[in-house]
Amino acid sequence: MTISKQGLVLLKNLEGIRLQSYLCSGNVWTIGWGTTQINGIKVKNGDVITFEKADELLNNDVKRFETLVNTKIKVDLTQNQFDALVIHSFNTGGSETLFHLINKGEPISKIREWIEKTYISANGTIIKGLIYRRIKEANLYCSSIY
Repeated sequence: MTISKQGLVLLKNLEGIRLQSYLCSGNVWTIGWGTTQINGIKVKNGDVITFEKADELLNNDVKRFETLVNTKIKVDLTQNQFDALVIHSFNTGGSETLFHLINKGEPISKIREWIEKTYISANGTIIKGLIYRRIKEANLYCSSIY
């Protein structure tokens, strides 16, 4: 599967775009639509890219996380579920626990709770933006429509 156009729009809305490098809440240098590498090299202070380069980096990152989800998930997914997992993995790097819960066939309510309650802090501090993001991801995962 590949992420839908709606999924890509949601990802962009959740990430936002910055053409100059910045430290994210996890204290990692980031740029563009939330990427941490430019052509395989870690983003550093002072890096600047174009809008076109930001889109290119996003597309490369999304392909990597599509592959991750396609490889790790062994059960059928709806498009919304796939999109939610790619968006979640884009932000977290992917979660073996989440993939296991899904593959094990856990109830949707348990999947929702796990998504909403996990990966909501950075450096020991609860981040409101991550809570908002996880709710959006959980809602998408559990919904049949955008």
